[in-house]
Amino acid sequence: MATVIGYPRELERWVTLREGTRLLVRPIRADDAGRLIELYGRLSRQTAYQRFFTVMRRLPPDWARVFAAVDYQRRLALVAEHEGPRGVELVGVARWEPSDPEDTVEVALVVQDGWQGKGLGTLLFTALLEAATARGYRRFRAFVLADNRRMLSLTARVGRIVSRTVDSGVVELLFTPAGEPSPGA
Repeated sequence: MATVIGYPRELERWVTLREGTRLLVRPIRADDAGRLIELYGRLSRQTAYQRFFTVMRRLPPDWARVFAAVDYQRRLALVAEHEGPRGVELVGVARWEPSDPEDTVEVALVVQDGWQGKGLGTLLFTALLEAATARGYRRFRAFVLADNRRMLSLTARVGRIVSRTVDSGVVELLFTPAGEPSPGA
């Protein structure tokens, strides 16, 4: 069982998007479960499908609780928050979950449609990989729909692809951070 460490405040950072908007990127907290449900409700069907490979009317509350309950070591999510018309809103989430072998984690990313194309996905994904690398993870696995060109391109830009397989329209990527040597090198 992974040891739960305290909230990693050192991962909090203000970021400025290309068009000048400032957002807070921070580790997720258990009290973000409701905000995750709200974020899902603002996603287009296409974006929801690309992230979850299915479209649900709403993110189930038990899923949201699980997604928000991380130990900051074996499971971590970073969120991007913005002050919206009804208060603080999450507009993006990047996460990792345990995978095999032990030095590998599975990563995922979603950015609310209106925030896409502004550099937020790259900022979140890069921050996630940096946090994972600092915790000893050297390899990353991502399952991406074959038509999700943005995510495939992002992964290729920030990582070094070790293997790529396609099964039933889903691309499984195994990669290392771009600055890391390839396994066996």
